Amino acid sequence: MSILNNNNILAALLHARGDELARKESLSRETMLSAVDSGRMVVLANPRHVGGIPTIVGQPAQVKINANIGTSMLVTDMAMEQKKARLAMAAGAHTVMDLSTAGDLFAMRRDLLASLPLPLGTVPLYGVAQRHLAASGDPSDFTEEEILSEIAAQAAAGVDFMTLHCGVTRRAADLAAATGRVTGIVSRGGSILGRFMQRHGRENPFLTRYDDILDICLAHNVTISLGDGLRPGCGADAGDGAQWEEVITLGQLAARARSRGVQTMIEGPGHVPLHLVQSQIQGIKRLTGGAPLYVLGPLTTDSAPGYDHIAGAVGGALAAYFGADFLCYLTPAEHLTLPSEQDVWDGVMASRVAAQSAEAALGRPWAAGRDLAMSRARAGLDWETMAARALDPALLRRRRAAHAAEKECAMCGALCAMRMLSGEQATCPKHIGESEVS
Repeated sequence: MSILNNNNILAALLHARGDELARKESLSRETMLSAVDSGRMVVLANPRHVGGIPTIVGQPAQVKINANIGTSMLVTDMAMEQKKARLAMAAGAHTVMDLSTAGDLFAMRRDLLASLPLPLGTVPLYGVAQRHLAASGDPSDFTEEEILSEIAAQAAAGVDFMTLHCGVTRRAADLAAATGRVTGIVSRGGSILGRFMQRHGRENPFLTRYDDILDICLAHNVTISLGDGLRPGCGADAGDGAQWEEVITLGQLAARARSRGVQTMIEGPGHVPLHLVQSQIQGIKRLTGGAPLYVLGPLTTDSAPGYDHIAGAVGGALAAYFGADFLCYLTPAEHLTLPSEQDVWDGVMASRVAAQSAEAALGRPWAAGRDLAMSRARAGLDWETMAARALDPALLRRRRAAHAAEKECAMCGALCAMRMLSGEQATCPKHIGESEVS
């Protein structure tokens, strides 16, 4: 199966900019083209997204990080969400997803596409569900044609990738109900589709109309992010029958897409105990033909509300080391409330720490080189080089500001280990030792 033989838009893009994209990822052109053609890498680039930055997802290219923003039914401040998107970009996110469920979703998406060069992702089901929630009070009162119309409109507007929950089959949803899951279906999209199938006695329209969806996405080089509507919502549910049933379906759907020239990613689990991360990541990659894997964390503990960005970074580092390609950030607000601006920044940075940790362990030159340069700068107390190599230079400078005139850090001072045996005497402020003993 050759994606490039069937996707003229993507083939033209790589013909024109392939060398540039390969250099950016420290890859040979041949390695990149082979991986894209086989579906092991994707290039997020809808030509309708004017000014958009084509972005490669798939190892051994750089592990990418996504930041979610978006309005909710309790907090609808579109200007604030636009500001968060820009902040995520400044923090180093590679993509942004608009998960808005309230307000003017069309205007939100239009303004993001016009102002943000990063690839933009969406969940088209949210727009359809929002309209029906307002009209009838039930978000599942939609038709297949409405689903297709929403996907087509967003593709024509320039959306680069879309989460489409095509693998939530009636059988998989029944398995989720029958196996006694602790948290049931935690995906919003998955739960809406579960309700649709339950109320109407029909199969998932994203599955029954999949060929039509492929036609739309091919016409605009939209990458389908095959949503994990039955992902485990807690560690106790990880690896159950419903999850793997969906993964098997996603693998089949990814193969169908590849045969048509449509790029796909696979969305992965959200909650996975530490000892299961390797088997989960490697199992999903194997069952989906090595398609790029996009994971939410995963969170390795369920007991860290307020610190879920840390739990997600622990899981994200392991996931990327074992083959995940794309980390969706978690913020300190996860499971609690809508993220603040600071939450967005902290979430992106936590995911960047995870990616850096994994890539350094994998021996990727850009990551290992960064760590080595930081270590040498620390040995020489070279604070400017440390700032330049830090993932968050501004934070380093802020934390150092009160003692910026000192050569040593404020923790060690005159007892600085880096200078103790260097032959250079550390500074000893006069007050040291004056009042320690009475």
